[in-house]
Order: sequence, then C-alpha cells, then structure tokens
Amino acid sequence: MKITDNQALKERLMSLDVMRGMIMILLCAESCLVFVALKKIDLSRPGALIVAQLFHHPWHGLHFWDLVQPSFMFIAGAALYISYSRKLEKGITWGVNFKHVLYRSFKLFLFGVGLHCIYAGKPVWELWNVLTQLAFTSVIAYLIINRSYSFQLLFSLALLLLTEELYRYVKVPRFDSPFVAYHNFGAYLDTVLMGKINMDGWVAINIIPTAAHTIWGVLAGKLLISSHEHTYKIRVLLLTGFIALVLGFGLDLLNITPIIKRISTSSFVLASGGWVLLMLAAIYWLVDVKKQTKYAWICTVIGMNAIFIYIFFETVGIQWVNGTMAIFTGSLIHLLIGLSVKITDLISALATWTAEWALCYWLYKHKIFFKL
Repeated sequence: MKITDNQALKERLMSLDVMRGMIMILLCAESCLVFVALKKIDLSRPGALIVAQLFHHPWHGLHFWDLVQPSFMFIAGAALYISYSRKLEKGITWGVNFKHVLYRSFKLFLFGVGLHCIYAGKPVWELWNVLTQLAFTSVIAYLIINRSYSFQLLFSLALLLLTEELYRYVKVPRFDSPFVAYHNFGAYLDTVLMGKINMDGWVAINIIPTAAHTIWGVLAGKLLISSHEHTYKIRVLLLTGFIALVLGFGLDLLNITPIIKRISTSSFVLASGGWVLLMLAAIYWLVDVKKQTKYAWICTVIGMNAIFIYIFFETVGIQWVNGTMAIFTGSLIHLLIGLSVKITDLISALATWTAEWALCYWLYKHKIFFKL
C-alpha cells in the first residue's frame, strides 16, 4: 500500500529522530570525555582498534568518527525539507520561509562563533565550528530546495568540483600543496578570513564541499516523505549510498584525490555521504518500516533537543558539569576504595554522559523543546 504525501507529512519520520539522537548521543559522549577515558585504559588490540575509530583520523584516511559531522549536516538537510513541506501545506511561501531560514542560520552562526570564544576563553574570530558551517550549508541547500532531484544532485557535484579546482589550481606561495596540512588553499583562505590557521588542520572553506551533505539530506527527506513505497525508498538509498562509496574510495585508491576529512576533499564527501545513506537506509527500514521502536526513545529524547544539548555540553558541560560530576563520582570512588584513576575517569565520564542524557529526558517528559 502506498503512502500519500499528505499522509506521510502527518506522520513523523521516527527514523530521522532516532538517527539525529544517535549522533547527539555520540557527540555528548565525546564532550563528556568518554572516548578519552577509554583510550587511557590501554585496551588490548581489538578494543584499541575500536576506540581509535572514535577519534578523527589524523589526516589521510577515514574513521567512524569522521562520519558524525556529515551525518549531522545530512539530517539537518532532511529536516529542512520536511519542515518546508509542512509549511507549504499551511500556505507559507518559499519567500516567507526563506526569511526564517536566514534568521535561523544567523543564530546558528552566532552560536558557532560564540562557542569558539568559550573554547579560547576570550573573544576570537573563528569559523570552524559545525554550527557555523551548518549556517551556510542550510542557506545553500534552501536556495535550490524547489529544484528537481537531478538539478540538486548536479549542483552538489559542482560544489565538489569547485573545491577540487580551488585546491588544485589556485597557487599561493606556501599554500600551493593541495592536500598537505597547513599548506593548502583552505589554510590560505583562513589567513585571509581569520588571520590564522587551525592547528588541527580544519578549514572554513569546508562549507562549500560539505554543503553537498546538506543538499543530499534535502533529497533524502524529499524521498522519504514521497508517495513511493518503502521498498523503493530503501533501494534508492542503498543504491546511491553504494555509488557514493565506490566513487569516494575509488578516487582515493586511484591516487586522484585522497580522503581527508579535515579539509573535506571530494573523495571524503562522497565516501562519508555513502556511509550516511546506508546508515539511514538501515535505520529507516528498522524503525519506520519494521516498527522496531521499543528502545527508540533512548535516542529520540536527545534528538528532539539536538541544538540545545549540543550548546549545553559544549559550554556548561565542558566548563562545569564534567568537573563537578567527576568530584562526586570517579574522584570520590578513587578516594574511598583506591580504584585506578584510569577506571574512575571512565566512571566519571559515563556518569556525566548519563546525567546530560537525563536532562534531555526530563525536558522531553515535560514537553520542553528548544528551537532556533
């Protein structure tokens, strides 16, 4: 039985809430230093290899953790389209909604810049935060939201081609090595925009290639609320996911363009986008098709307050909650029974992680949802 557009729009796609929640749970764990604590334990080889996947690849390569930000951008794109579709049903035009998108993006931009100030402990002008990136990619995706699937897909590929051209053919002294950290076009542009280079190799120009993730999210959102049958939607997600993986890893293996997350090379965007599409297909099949939702609430309670909890654990969490929870959990246990500091650090991190999830659960139960 087919589901009409109207029916689909009235039903909330729980798979998107679950996937968004999974992303936020992982980001929260990172902020609570769960992964750092696990790394300190010095696990045996299988465990150590798994933990290594919870950190960004240092440069050329792909770790699981490198998929989190693309997933964040992708889900934001899907949510953008679904929200827009619902507003169209209410008679809100593209132009009227565009003002809302611009205002929301402006707030995202301010929060992103503000977070860098908090990290630095002083006013700074830095544009590397994911919220700052999302502020721009949302506007780019919205400008073409009414165009056809093929136009949006070709436009996203053009963004990747533009990135390739900029890195390969814009030659600036000391910044003429396309895929070398600190010596590429992205690093040069950072010196123009911010007068500095990110010591971890991130570049602000990532807004161009990673806009493809948000555009692909828009296309996925359009597909998921369409009148097509579930099997068709899953086939499309799987097929496009596999094609993106082949293209991304093919560019890398053929030594054409290396997979580098920190400068979002075209091969990285394709490979990571492929994995995200496959993950969405699996979650959509499990949650929205098979209705396996018994434990979905664990993710949705945090996914429905995603921006709030991100800002919370990146500010109050890092500055106060992490240390305070450590005093009354891991540190106290170490003092009382002399348990290894490595173990008590993990206990502290897990306790903080649980507490921040519980905050989202409390907000969810009281129907308090923060929106930008």
